[in-house]
Amino acid sequence: MPQIEAGAGAAVVLLTLMNSTTDNIAPVLALGNHVQDGSRMLVAMSGGVDSALTAVLLKHAGFECVGVNMRTYHPSEDDRQSGRKFQTCCSPEDAGDARSVAQLEEFPFYVLDLEKEFHDAVVNPFIQNYLRGLTPNPCVLCNNHLKLGVLLDKARIYGCDYVATGHYARVIRNEITGRMELHRATDRNKDQTYYLFGLSQDQLSRFVCPLGGMEKSHVRELSREYKLSVAEKPDSMEICFVPGNNYRDFLNRRVESGAIQSGDIVTSAGKVVGRHEGIAFYTVGQRKGLGALGPAPLYVIDILPELNLVVVGPSSETLSCGLECDRMNWVAVDQPKRPLRASAQIRYRHTPAPCAIIPSEEEGQFKIEFDEPQRSVAPGQAVVLYDGDSVLGGGWIVRRIPVVPHEETAA
Repeated sequence: MPQIEAGAGAAVVLLTLMNSTTDNIAPVLALGNHVQDGSRMLVAMSGGVDSALTAVLLKHAGFECVGVNMRTYHPSEDDRQSGRKFQTCCSPEDAGDARSVAQLEEFPFYVLDLEKEFHDAVVNPFIQNYLRGLTPNPCVLCNNHLKLGVLLDKARIYGCDYVATGHYARVIRNEITGRMELHRATDRNKDQTYYLFGLSQDQLSRFVCPLGGMEKSHVRELSREYKLSVAEKPDSMEICFVPGNNYRDFLNRRVESGAIQSGDIVTSAGKVVGRHEGIAFYTVGQRKGLGALGPAPLYVIDILPELNLVVVGPSSETLSCGLECDRMNWVAVDQPKRPLRASAQIRYRHTPAPCAIIPSEEEGQFKIEFDEPQRSVAPGQAVVLYDGDSVLGGGWIVRRIPVVPHEETAA
């Protein structure tokens, strides 16, 4: 029998599989209460261990599975001759790893060529944002536009009711409000809700994250028990389409000559202390790669594309008392009309900071005021707002609000 974990008007079904390959391990699938028994699942299989186990456990739980691998990049002749190494989830080798799992478990498997969609939705914005002096987050765009956007459309073609992935998150329907909610995973070190804040209510209603209730170590152990060929495959922690995670080399090869120009590095007082190689190569909070600009360590505190300037300052000047954001997507609540309390996460490994959310006069724009100043708020990055484990919503950082001198304090 499924066990029901209830709270605050929401429920997540924890389905324990008793036909595990070992008596010592009981796989537990975090199936949201929106999932219908016996549904047909389109499983996004990257070739990694998480998505592989997702497919296997769903099939063993009685769901009909169709595996798909997204081919988002075709190496050019220049790439092949250079020997550049891609940390991808879209290479032929990765597709082969995913296919081997589908063959082992005897369910259909397809490779989808989504290179154009990936370039338009992820790669081109990545390049353009760096050229504009912003710090992009391609994983958010990929998850929202491809893994859930395009694949949810493809699901209908394959007669599937849901798209399932190996994400560490939990999707549930709130029984009181009727809204779909996105909750943090049990394994906080692997939680990926930060990357999924942009999903609409319709998308969340057809999204399944079976691993949201598991620890990563449990996933590895189960994969060994099911004798999956990818059980020991390492996780990819880099930008999948950037060889060697060297985004400078990637930009130099992708942009037109003259699009990236050198300029001055200045202090917040306007004093020139050095030269930069192009604003695209710098991010807010950066220390490494600036060189010796003065007697004390300096950090990037701002980038001014209209003036082609990189602004630097001491550690204290990296503090922000708040930020402005736009293009908000609200998940657990309707767009607020009045201020409310939450915790704001300003990058993937950032500890959410208590804050006030204040609607702006401009429609869809909000001001976030931190209780305590935060470091390295980078325009172009996502800000995700939480109420405990629940994602209230999220958007994109437009501007940081620096701490005025007399308010400086340690973060």
